[in-house]
Amino acid sequence: MPLPSYRLAGDDATLEAALDAVRTEFDVPTAFPPEVEAEADEAVDRARAAAAELPDATELPFLTIDPPGSMDLDQAMHLEADREGFRVRYAIADLSVVVRPGGAIDAETRRRGQTLYLPDERAPLHPAVLSEGACSLLPGEIRAAYVWDLRLDAVGELVEAHVRRQRVRSVARYDYGQVQALLDGHGEAVDPRTDAQLPLLARIGELRAVGELARGGASLQIPDQEIDREPDGSYRLSFRPLVPAEDHNAQISLLTGMAAARLMLDGGVGLLRTMPEPAEKDVARFRRQAEALGLPWPADLSYGAFLRTLDGFRPRDLALLHAATGLFRGAGYTPFDGAPPEQDRHSAIAAPYAHVTAPLRRLVDRFDLAICEALDAGAEAPAWVREALPELPPLMSDSDRRASSVARACTDAAEAAELAHRVGETFDAVVVEDRGEKGLVVQLADPAVVGRAGGHADLGARVPVTLREARIAERRVRFEVAAPGSCA
Repeated sequence: MPLPSYRLAGDDATLEAALDAVRTEFDVPTAFPPEVEAEADEAVDRARAAAAELPDATELPFLTIDPPGSMDLDQAMHLEADREGFRVRYAIADLSVVVRPGGAIDAETRRRGQTLYLPDERAPLHPAVLSEGACSLLPGEIRAAYVWDLRLDAVGELVEAHVRRQRVRSVARYDYGQVQALLDGHGEAVDPRTDAQLPLLARIGELRAVGELARGGASLQIPDQEIDREPDGSYRLSFRPLVPAEDHNAQISLLTGMAAARLMLDGGVGLLRTMPEPAEKDVARFRRQAEALGLPWPADLSYGAFLRTLDGFRPRDLALLHAATGLFRGAGYTPFDGAPPEQDRHSAIAAPYAHVTAPLRRLVDRFDLAICEALDAGAEAPAWVREALPELPPLMSDSDRRASSVARACTDAAEAAELAHRVGETFDAVVVEDRGEKGLVVQLADPAVVGRAGGHADLGARVPVTLREARIAERRVRFEVAAPGSCA
């Protein structure tokens, strides 16, 4: 069942001003300093020369899967099956020769931390000449890459992992919708060499998802709320349901991050992405919420398996999925050099994990990739990486907070723009959170809005809410429950 999307009806100029205010408030980076652009331009030829000197893997038809229109392509994959199981080769963009430790690009990426996404632009981590050009794994282009060679057994468990720098060439690019359509048997062919790999992606993804549940891992399947800019300059707000192909693709990335974490733990140096187990009181509260919503969590069902039974299209399920976000807190970055850290696991993945698959868009990946490549070759981790380990966690934590704040502020402005001319109207909504004295959080089905509401209603109830306020400049929307009761 598709979810609706809407062209925003608010004043475009007022919304543009609100987005500009977001950029100012959260210090969103704009143009790169001249010295950074100059260093990036100079690095283009160096990137090409480095790729030419690496061992050749261009005979493998790699494919990429990204959102439509993406140009900063970090990952490409090649999948095979054999008698023992599966072989996954996962190529990750190589920045090792273009970002010089202590150079202008290095300093600027530490300041930025990650690419920030706004409805009308991106604030990229690296200059576009690199992230969308010389280092992006664009189809038909020869690129330097860290190629992970991952051997899986017949049930999808990792048996052996290696990583080395190689020369690769992607031959086809897909978006998630294309992949899903081909898997469902009604998509348009892209390239026979890569189309044939997609059923393997689905099989490996399904096996890895089973393994995730067996480990005690969990993931949330909440429809994404997105703001897209149309060709005419207007904006569109929508809830985008996740398709299975996204989960399959994510499992390849998670597999690689788990392999990287194991390599670093065995080598005694690295930077992990960690998250503590949820507190027992929070798990108990979630069980009570599930029971109250008429969706009890069976004692013999794992937490992750229970979450996968929930359907974000059903009101009570949607409310419970929102409640489950409270169990996914406390994620951080844990460096170590010598003894392994006391906390080395990511509770949602139920295993040690590290970020290594998005170096074009996230700072930390470049450092972890350099560590893994050195350790797998039997060498010491580079000194410039070891020196940076204590500095990276606060840089990434600050960057994560800014990215989250920017995304939320932009969505708030877009929601207000959508509703600015509809104050006084009543809408159908689902109560997805009760914040006590702070009021309710409600999700509208039409239009695609999540907002605050005054009044009282049961969690998971479908209720009418009246729009009392929609201020674009202040990024504020406020509803009031129009009548008590539930029609869930």
